[in-house]
Amino acid sequence: MNTLGLRLFTRLARGLLGLVLLGNVAAAPVLQLVSTEYPPYCGSELPEQGVFTALTRAAFKAAGFETRVVFRPWARVLAEARAGQHDAVLAVWYQAEREQYMVYSDPLWVNRIGFYARAGETHPVHQLSALKGLRIGIVRGYANPLEFEAADLGGEAAVDDLTNLRKLQAGRLDLVLIEQALAAHLLKTQLREAAGQLVWLEPALASPPLYVTLTRGKPQYRKHLAAFNRGLAEIRRNGEYARIVQRLLGPLAAP
Repeated sequence: MNTLGLRLFTRLARGLLGLVLLGNVAAAPVLQLVSTEYPPYCGSELPEQGVFTALTRAAFKAAGFETRVVFRPWARVLAEARAGQHDAVLAVWYQAEREQYMVYSDPLWVNRIGFYARAGETHPVHQLSALKGLRIGIVRGYANPLEFEAADLGGEAAVDDLTNLRKLQAGRLDLVLIEQALAAHLLKTQLREAAGQLVWLEPALASPPLYVTLTRGKPQYRKHLAAFNRGLAEIRRNGEYARIVQRLLGPLAAP
């Protein structure tokens, strides 16, 4: 074999060896996740599909899994989770009855539910009994914090949070009960003219954790749960969690 032939043979052998090695490398398993539109946490049109989605992807990736996320209305999310159609559900509050078909991860995020008011107005939100008689905006169909319901403050129900913020801006409400980051997102994207007029009042009324849930209908749900919790601990430890939050939410601190 001449020199040219030897070179060609060597290149061919190396190429074949590379193909064999690539074939032996197993692709990372892909999990299908489902969520509803819940900005700024989850959303099909949000950067990186929202901060909660980005954190979930990072945690699973740290544990060796790739992910694909689909978005559905919330009622359909729960129905498909019961049927075992997805590996996991994103951004779920704890309810005991859901444990029949889901298992909860370690908490990934903490919501802050409380009150928005017009700038310059003060209300003693730390003492709910003092809020009686105020016009408080709530959303029809939402499960409000137990503390709010126990205080028997009533509330004026609207179709969504954006409507309540508009009514607050117009002086038709005194307070709006809302999730803090959701309100900030709406003021940044859909109600920019009111961004300096409406403010969050400390302290938060309730701080319910948000979870990823693994669906019991999938045979390996326990393995996936352990992997997710392991990956979540890793991205908290190595700083990736905080970097994702800063990148997507800016001044809102990571919980």
